Amino acid sequence: MSSFFRRAFVDHLGYKVISLLLAVGLWLAVARSPIAEVEMKVPIEFHNLPENLEIDSANFTEAQIRVRGPERVIHRLQPGDVRAEIDLAMVRVGERTFDLTSHNVSLPQDLQVVQIIPGQFRLSFDMRATRTVEVHPRVTPTVVEGRQVAVNPSTIIITGPRRRVEAVREAMTDVVDASGVMDRATFTTQAYVPDPLIQVVHPTPIRVTIIMERSGGDRKAQ
Repeated sequence: MSSFFRRAFVDHLGYKVISLLLAVGLWLAVARSPIAEVEMKVPIEFHNLPENLEIDSANFTEAQIRVRGPERVIHRLQPGDVRAEIDLAMVRVGERTFDLTSHNVSLPQDLQVVQIIPGQFRLSFDMRATRTVEVHPRVTPTVVEGRQVAVNPSTIIITGPRRRVEAVREAMTDVVDASGVMDRATFTTQAYVPDPLIQVVHPTPIRVTIIMERSGGDRKAQ
């Protein structure tokens, strides 16, 4: 017993005393650190959405989170240190209400959640659909006699929530200014669908070709 006592408490006593003093000093420094709060806007992360479903709502994509903790930790916070996460593994088609609590928030040690806005939010879910739609070129001036407009590719594939995809009549290009075209010109632009919840599958540049038909007088002159 005496040998054990000597090894535990006597041997290297100086090092053990220094270690104890350092530990006590560190604890005191942490305990006396001023407490601060900070409010952050955090994007809500959605995980495990079933592959055949789409989120059919663009509301409440971020949360306002207020956290409290030692001032030294608050000052070191970086974007991404505080995260709000929602598990969508069990969702089905239709609407669902989600609670957003501290259990959904990931944050550094020594910090705690004080407030989350919103505390609840609703999302709609629909089956994923894919469809081919025609591309409508938007050209200015809108009406010109003898002008022909060709689009390549003439269709694109879109995907998104089924009811939104089915409501799309056509895709549109950015406006092409053809006011200076006298003979033939090709413009490269993009096609889009105004609905923000619909995506273009494999987006590719759209080539809009403007062809001006020559009048009879022009043909005779040549």
